[in-house]
Amino acid sequence: MLVVPVVLPALVATFIVTAARFDLVLQRVFSLASTAALLAVALGLWLLAGDGVPRSYRLGDWPAPFGIVLVLDRLSALMLLLTSVLAMLVALYAAASFWDRRGRHFHALFQFQLMGLNGAFLTGDIFNLFVFFEVLLIASYGLVLHGAGARRITEGLKYVAVNLAGSTLFLLAVGLLYAVTGTLNMADLALRVPTVPEADQALLRLSAVLLLVVFAIKGALVPLHFWLPGTYAAASPPVAALFAIMTKVGAYAILRVYILVFGDAAGAAARIALPFVLPAAALTLVVGMTGVLASRSLTALAVWALVGSVGMLLLPLGLLTEAGTAAGLYYLVHSTLTGAALFLLADLVARRRGAAGDGLVAAPGFVEADLLGGLFFLAAIAAVGLPPLSGFIGKLLILQVLAAHPARTVLWATILVTSLAALVGFVRAGSTVFWKREPAAAEPSHGPGDRAALCAAAALVAAPMLLAAFAGPTIATMEATARQLFTPSVYIEAVLGPARLADEGTIQ
Repeated sequence: MLVVPVVLPALVATFIVTAARFDLVLQRVFSLASTAALLAVALGLWLLAGDGVPRSYRLGDWPAPFGIVLVLDRLSALMLLLTSVLAMLVALYAAASFWDRRGRHFHALFQFQLMGLNGAFLTGDIFNLFVFFEVLLIASYGLVLHGAGARRITEGLKYVAVNLAGSTLFLLAVGLLYAVTGTLNMADLALRVPTVPEADQALLRLSAVLLLVVFAIKGALVPLHFWLPGTYAAASPPVAALFAIMTKVGAYAILRVYILVFGDAAGAAARIALPFVLPAAALTLVVGMTGVLASRSLTALAVWALVGSVGMLLLPLGLLTEAGTAAGLYYLVHSTLTGAALFLLADLVARRRGAAGDGLVAAPGFVEADLLGGLFFLAAIAAVGLPPLSGFIGKLLILQVLAAHPARTVLWATILVTSLAALVGFVRAGSTVFWKREPAAAEPSHGPGDRAALCAAAALVAAPMLLAAFAGPTIATMEATARQLFTPSVYIEAVLGPARLADEGTIQ
């Protein structure tokens, strides 16, 4: 089952391109069926990983560290499940709202995107992490340009240029790491990095810094976030909603690499660049929520809220502690689903308001304004972090873990002030769009498939309520995930076997 999340979307995408490229209905059928199957597999893998025992799959049965290996643990299973839930709802929305027919190969690119995301979460090798990054990026290039238009092409080219630069740095970092260790298997690196001789420590530290820069680009951490606002605002709403998981890939990579490979046992190279993560995360939070306050459309509001959520997420993750990781993982799930919901709601509103679109200007009343206003109200509560939804619980957890930090006063003040700024921004947007109406009759502007699209968006809005209702078991799951992540010996043993671990000495 470990290889299915990578192989299934690759096979379906290939079939769509070769056999169903001119039949949109058939593309939809296979894409939705594949996404539903991925959701079922991801749920099965998440339940399987619940026993706390990591599992590995060796492609071609080559022994690690010489062959390609996929590894399932609690963290990778969580990310697979989150991606599958998001993908299922976004694929349904794209088909129901007919965004998938505004360009060619949407569903094939969508499946290749899932292949890259799933592979990045499962791989146990840093070079193959690079490979899957490239797969998901190449697919994302096509998805960003889907539907064409001057603005998408302009922003798409910027997105391509920035990520090509990031990929170059990634490849350079991988080369340096291999030069000083002779391996790229992450479990093997965890054993070899602490033994790197002093003469090679400078190269090792350089590779650690370069990798953090690459992951910061992928995660849109200030000042490396400049590619995200224009790209996400120009992309079609289903694509932007799916891309809510893209910034989390960078956060996942930081956790995986800097706990397993560059952990405390790495000596001089241990967490060399991580002191910069916390101030960069705080600055990202400030920039994002300031953008929310200054937004002039619902889409811009969703974009800047997503940037701010990156900063909020990396505040606890940047501590690289067990408690901080557990709090960050809870917020990661919340922010991904809430961010995607905001993009879809902005599109639903724009489709009903005619010429006003999703702009923050007064317009005539529109169909289902009260329903969409209610959904936006719930999404805003979740995004800002007001009780009783999961955003409030997530922020409480983050404030709690930051209480022991020497700069807690500054960090707490930053979180609370930016939350107030976000609240003002969302209140202004909601009151303008849903309350300030010009006196004109509403005209129906939704098609026959729009009801399914509305249901998909509503399901995403319901996610913060479910996370809050089941906060106890959810937080317990996140704590167990963090506990396993900070016990690298179980991961190493699952990949390399107990004999190799015993030879090198146990890593706690």
